[in-house]
Amino acid sequence: MRLQQCPIRRSGTTLPASDAELLDQGLGELDQFPTLDGSFSLHSSLFCEAFHNSAGALNEARAKFVRPAEVQRFKPDHTLRVLDVCFGLGYNSAALWDSLSGQTSRMQWWGLEIDARPLRLALANTGFINHWTHSTFNRLRSLDQCSEWTDADGQGTLLFGDARQCLDNIPEEQSFDLIFHDAFSPQRCPQLWSEEFLKRLGDRLAPEGRLLTYSRSAAVRTSLKRAGLELRSLLPAPGERQGWSSGTLAIKPPLLHAQSSGDGWRSLSQLELEHLKTRAAVPFRDPSGRDHAAEIIQRRHAEQRVCGLESTNSWQRRNGLNKPKNDRPSPLHN
Repeated sequence: MRLQQCPIRRSGTTLPASDAELLDQGLGELDQFPTLDGSFSLHSSLFCEAFHNSAGALNEARAKFVRPAEVQRFKPDHTLRVLDVCFGLGYNSAALWDSLSGQTSRMQWWGLEIDARPLRLALANTGFINHWTHSTFNRLRSLDQCSEWTDADGQGTLLFGDARQCLDNIPEEQSFDLIFHDAFSPQRCPQLWSEEFLKRLGDRLAPEGRLLTYSRSAAVRTSLKRAGLELRSLLPAPGERQGWSSGTLAIKPPLLHAQSSGDGWRSLSQLELEHLKTRAAVPFRDPSGRDHAAEIIQRRHAEQRVCGLESTNSWQRRNGLNKPKNDRPSPLHN
């Protein structure tokens, strides 16, 4: 079904309908809201979810994507290969680019996104622009204008459409040192958290490559583990509500220097390991790579009913936990 396209308000103006019609399925109406670190984010009416938690969009980008990437582990002459799944407003990649400012390393960058409007809205926000160095701003502006950037330190390409199909448009031989996975939460957008899609991302990682995501979902973690990746847990971002888990780092073996902790991450706790043995660990399945969210959710519910695993509610009661909130709650609906 074709979704109704809605004009988006921006600083008292309305984006033309053609912007909302770039794709059959965008993100619905986009509402801006401030986060506690002074950066701004968006809420999608289609997914009924915010792009970032209310503690801070910029804090989240730095703490859950840039810091645990530990790019200092690469040699100065290494060309850093990066894939940003669900580029959105651009915080994650922009924070990474800024962290490399003044260094000699080169970059080959790819991004996947379904809707061009978030970046356009970001570049209309003075506060957002002021976060970045001149070179990072130029890359963002170039992506908005022509979906690619090229400068003395590398090149990048932003592909628009369903990420499941867009991934096929990246050359098959292209592998990545870093994959940022920042889709809406698994219950809202299971298409991009399916066992099949996560395996495809894992297959794209170079040895010791890292996939980083804010999600702590047991279904996501078990799928990444079955894809052959080593799991680690991310530390909370500054200002983030403390919880039993704050995100996931998945690493492609072989690991030349196995560590139990690092910059922004640690080993999974016993509590987290037990979570992987509950019904919450039943994966989202999308064998065709084209199923709708409702089909994927229904398929998972059917599998959970017959899986024989401990219920998540029982695990929560056993450990004195309240029911976990959404990975990325919406401040507009609290």
